[in-house]
Amino acid sequence: MLIADDLDKLLEILPDFIRHPLEKHPERKFLLEVVMDLGRKPEARFPRGPEYLSLRIVSWQDLDFCIKRIGNFSGDNRSGIERTLHRISSIRNRRGNIIGLTCRVGRAIFGTISIIRDLLENNQSLLLLGKPGVGKTTAIREIARVLADEMEKRVVIIDTSNEIAGDGDIPHPAIGRARRMQVTRPELQHQVMIEAVENHMPEVIIIDEIGTELEALAARTIAERGVQLVGTAHGNYLESLIKNPILSDLIGGVQHVTLGDDEAKRRGSQKSVLERKAVPAFQVAIEINERNNWIVHEQVDKAVDQILQGSVLFVQRRTFGKFRSICIECEQSVSADFSFNLIQSAGWKNNKQLAFAKGSNVYSNALHNQYKLQNNLKQQPNISIDKAKFDYGRKNICLYAYCINIYEIEAVVNTLQLPVFLTKNIFNADVILALRSNVKQNTKLRQIAKSRQMTIYTVHSGTIPHITRALRQVLNMYQLPYFNWKALYVKKNIETEALDETRIAIEKVVIGKKQSVELIPRLANLRKLQHELIESYHLRSRSFGEEPSRRLRIYPS
Repeated sequence: MLIADDLDKLLEILPDFIRHPLEKHPERKFLLEVVMDLGRKPEARFPRGPEYLSLRIVSWQDLDFCIKRIGNFSGDNRSGIERTLHRISSIRNRRGNIIGLTCRVGRAIFGTISIIRDLLENNQSLLLLGKPGVGKTTAIREIARVLADEMEKRVVIIDTSNEIAGDGDIPHPAIGRARRMQVTRPELQHQVMIEAVENHMPEVIIIDEIGTELEALAARTIAERGVQLVGTAHGNYLESLIKNPILSDLIGGVQHVTLGDDEAKRRGSQKSVLERKAVPAFQVAIEINERNNWIVHEQVDKAVDQILQGSVLFVQRRTFGKFRSICIECEQSVSADFSFNLIQSAGWKNNKQLAFAKGSNVYSNALHNQYKLQNNLKQQPNISIDKAKFDYGRKNICLYAYCINIYEIEAVVNTLQLPVFLTKNIFNADVILALRSNVKQNTKLRQIAKSRQMTIYTVHSGTIPHITRALRQVLNMYQLPYFNWKALYVKKNIETEALDETRIAIEKVVIGKKQSVELIPRLANLRKLQHELIESYHLRSRSFGEEPSRRLRIYPS
């Protein structure tokens, strides 16, 4: 990764008592910004924290010394140093006099967007989210260079504060062959966006800091004309953008919808719900929480729908590993703000499943497990397929809930670790779980179940005890085990190995070939775990031999 910062040019505009300590500072290359406030000591800010540069107090003369060496401040109180990426922002008093300066170091970092290089090649519009100072502008500057130079596209940058391509009439070399359009006043940015499309025939438009309703409307207009967009907006997460009434139009907007009685019962939700209003202007959203830790939503429309419905959201977490290698993991994210009081669940680390919070909304552990399994097998070819199946390969019953609160069902499924997967499409279901009083009135549901030969399990009420009893009947019907897999992930290696051996023996020999099988000798505590797993398959087993050679024999049902 190559970094160009032109730090010497920024130090030249600073007074001597500030410049000299920075020139000799051991962490000079990590400097983020220099703060000069009237009547206070000058301060340098680094990633590890701030520190004072001198005991001397900043005076009017010191501020005037800096102001004379930089260009004029624009309407948004920003200025810069020509042919550099540094940004100087001012703080004014009530009379309009400058009483403070923030000198942010601008760096061109080549190679930062290799983590999302595949997304750029898909010609989809990208929206980068993150708090100020996390590196959004640096990322889109590099995106502009890659799109213009390496992919040979016609790129136009809408540079409102000259932060992307630097101050002055000649843009900084960091943007490559991309063209830059400057904005005279910040409030006119949306007009320049439309002008760029109408006059210069771009294939890609780069926009930094979309922050007003007019700019969001202009972005939607550009997207509808078939131009690829790359923009940034302030907001830590996709949920925060949905709740922002000004910027929510970027991801499709939100509207209140009143459902009919039957539809509300089918969904198990209230009659008044939130739904996405239109097609998003950006197809891909990227949350930059840390410089080397990005969360990617590859399908913004589906992600927004899932967030509004309170469903579990599966996202990609992309990180830079050692030697700049890229690691992509699938992670579960649960929103608690729109549909139901859900608990955010943790991701996956070290190939172990973290415990899900009780009552969390879990639609498909199987999908997550399969995604993680595929990545593990690609990264570690020496992993046994049978061992991988032992960890993640359980069969799941696909269940359709009718007129029952799906969150109550998922709480039971999650607490008991049942191999049940909820679906909202009745044609994908294996069984139906419905409220008894409503099944009698719905002839269409009974006809669908009869035509597809599905069993309808009914409950008298939608309480947890009734749901638990019904799910156990479903499992007994299908003879599927419900084993406490949550506890398995905290077992020692030798315990996992014993259960692994038992599982493979059951699936390959006892169930597969209908033959009995004898396991290798194990200690008493390990045989107890093996007995528990065998019983979950509704199979019989006995112990043979004397210690320490006592072992189990498993018999087919």
